[in-house]
Amino acid sequence: MSLSNNLDRVSEQVTSEYYESEITHKIWQMKYRNNCYELAHFLSTCDLSLLQYLATQIRSNHTFDSKVITYSRKVFINLINLCKDSCSYCTYKKEPQDIDAIMLSPSQVLAIAEAASRKGCTEALIVTGERPETKYPQVKAWLNSLGHKNLTDLIADLGEKILKKTGLLPHTNAGTLTKSEMTKLKPTNASLGMMLESSSERLLSTGEAHEFAPSKIPKVRLKSLLSAGELKFPITTGLLIGIGETFEDVIDSLLKINEINKRYGHIQEVIMQNFIPKAGTPMEYAKSPTLEYFLRCIASARIILENINIQVPPNLSPKIYSRYLTAGINDWGGISPLTPDYVNPESPWPTIREISKVTLDNGYVLRARLPLYPNYIVDPKLNTQFIHPTLKGYIEPLVDNYGLVKEDSIQNEY
Repeated sequence: MSLSNNLDRVSEQVTSEYYESEITHKIWQMKYRNNCYELAHFLSTCDLSLLQYLATQIRSNHTFDSKVITYSRKVFINLINLCKDSCSYCTYKKEPQDIDAIMLSPSQVLAIAEAASRKGCTEALIVTGERPETKYPQVKAWLNSLGHKNLTDLIADLGEKILKKTGLLPHTNAGTLTKSEMTKLKPTNASLGMMLESSSERLLSTGEAHEFAPSKIPKVRLKSLLSAGELKFPITTGLLIGIGETFEDVIDSLLKINEINKRYGHIQEVIMQNFIPKAGTPMEYAKSPTLEYFLRCIASARIILENINIQVPPNLSPKIYSRYLTAGINDWGGISPLTPDYVNPESPWPTIREISKVTLDNGYVLRARLPLYPNYIVDPKLNTQFIHPTLKGYIEPLVDNYGLVKEDSIQNEY
C-alpha cells in the first residue's frame, strides 16, 4: 500500500473538521512524492498536535485491534560485549582486560534461558558486539575453545540448544550480518535485530558519533536489511534519535527503510530510540533530543512507514513514556523480569504491572507478543514465507488465534 493509499484509508475515518485542516490539505497536495527535502520541511513545520492525531489514526488502521499495545517478555543474553566498533555514545563495549568484559559459556547461556523460562519469558534476545573476533585474539581463542570458527556458528548452535532446552524463541542482534550468516541463523531464530541508527554518512566524519564505527556505514547496514529481505527473514531495525542527525536525516532514514520493506515485507518493527548521554563517553555532554522533537520523529515514522510496527523503549523515558502513545506507537519492546538492559544499564525497565497500568490509563490494553509479530503467524501466506519449518512447532503452542501470547499461559507477573 502506497503512502497516498495509506492516507486515503485514514481520510474515511477522520472528522470533517480535520479533513479540512491545513495538514490534511497539504498532505493530499503533496501526495507524498518521497521527496526527502520537501517532506522533511513539511513534517518539521506542521502543527505537532495535528501530526500526532494523524499518526494515531494511521496506527488504528495498521493494527488488528486499535486498542492493543504489545510488548515481548524477554531475557537479555549478553553473549559477548567486546566489539570492533567504538561509537561515541556507547558504554556497552568492553575491552578484554576490563573486569566487566563478558564471554559466556554455553552452560551459562542455557542457565539464563532456563531461569527466564521459569519466569514466563518467550524471547531469548542474544546480543553481541560487532564482529569482535576480527579484532581480538582472545575472542578467537574463546570461539576455538567452544569448537567454533566464528560467532555466527556459535549463535546458531546456542539458538538450537535454547529452543530444545527451554522453548524460548531466539532473536539475535549481532550487528551487520551477511546473507550466508543469516542463512545459518534462520532455522533457530524467529527474527533478527539490527539498528540502522541513521542513514547519514556525515555521522562517520571526524568528531561525529560514528567516527570510529566502520560497521555503522549506512550502505553496509542497509545491505544487511536487504539480505534479510531476500531470505524472508523477519527483522527489527530502528533509529537512534539525537546523535547529531538532522530531521531531514531522520526522514531519509525512514524513507529508505520503507522502500526496502515494500520490496520484501520483512521489516516487522522500527524502534525509535531517544539518545541518552552516558558518563565517560565522548558524547557525555551532548544533549538528549527534546520531547517535542522526539514526538515529531515518532509521528513522522508512523506516517511514513507502511505495515511496520513502531516501538519506543519505555525505560529510556521513565516518567513520560505514556506520551509516545499519542504519536502512534503500538509496542513497548522487550521487557525482562530477570536481566537488565545491558546496553542501557542505568535505565531499568519498568515492571509489566506498571506498563500495563500506564497503557490502560491511556485507553489501551497491554498484550504480550513473541519476537515475531502476529501477522507473520496468523496470515497463512506470511507464515509459510517467513517462518522456518523447524520453528513452527515451538511457536504454535504459545499463541492464541490472534498470534499473541496466550494470556492463560502468563504466570509470575512482574
